[in-house]
Amino acid sequence: MRRSSLLTLVFLVASTAGAQTPTTPGRLSVRWEELTAADFRDAITRAQGTCLLPIGIMEKHGPHLPLGNDLLNVRYASINAAQQEYAVVFPEYYFGQINEAKHEPGTVSYSRTLQLQLLQETTDEMARNGCKKVIITNGHGGNPNLLNFFAQTQLESPRDYVVYIQGLARSGPGEPPHKSPRAGDQHAGESETSMSMIARPDLVHLDRAKQESGADLARVKLPNGLYTGIWWYAKFPNHYAGEGAVASRELGEFEAKTWINAIIESIRAVKADKESLRLQNEFFEKSKHPLDTPPVP
Repeated sequence: MRRSSLLTLVFLVASTAGAQTPTTPGRLSVRWEELTAADFRDAITRAQGTCLLPIGIMEKHGPHLPLGNDLLNVRYASINAAQQEYAVVFPEYYFGQINEAKHEPGTVSYSRTLQLQLLQETTDEMARNGCKKVIITNGHGGNPNLLNFFAQTQLESPRDYVVYIQGLARSGPGEPPHKSPRAGDQHAGESETSMSMIARPDLVHLDRAKQESGADLARVKLPNGLYTGIWWYAKFPNHYAGEGAVASRELGEFEAKTWINAIIESIRAVKADKESLRLQNEFFEKSKHPLDTPPVP
């Protein structure tokens, strides 16, 4: 093969690595950013007003996974689920909680005020565009407290839409045996690395996984039920918890399928949910005159 032809082939392979499969002509994409304005109307109708907001973070994932790993994984699961049970998937959203990794390169950490305000304005804008049922699919272990609090704040004032939170759901019955202790398999460990081998295998560097330790140093010893914000750094200063080197595609395929199925089930349940918005409206109406609120029999 001539050198010019070889260079062309290398360029084509590099440019298509990790590329998304193009949408079939005449078929609505599930990705918000790929839809035309006219197609967006049809997409919202087909989705019955149900939209997904996958949320991740920009943080170190051991020495072997990409900074945006959480969002890459949750978008993979969300997009695959939405293609099977149609919903519109919002574009990349990295704006979660990650103060505990600010000492590591590449971490992007926003203030608590901005995190909540941006999330609120994003769901408000989604609703203004017809997404009356917003499912936030979480891919980052540091987000649950933020997201649950955000869901509760939706009761501050009347809204014409409902927010649902879908947590991480990669494990389940029939899971293949793990090669590392499950108690320590947390951040960039065997499970997460296995999932990444399915979602973005081109960004996984298993040969680097042993360059740093993912062991729990347990440098702060406190009784159960007593919490302090430095707990994660005290345990895992390398921002790595587990053994990514023992990851496998077998485990990754199981976790990807389990997560996708959980999101599909959630989309179907949300589409069928007629009570949440009705109860929200009832709640806000009663909140205007709490002294007149009778007990529910």
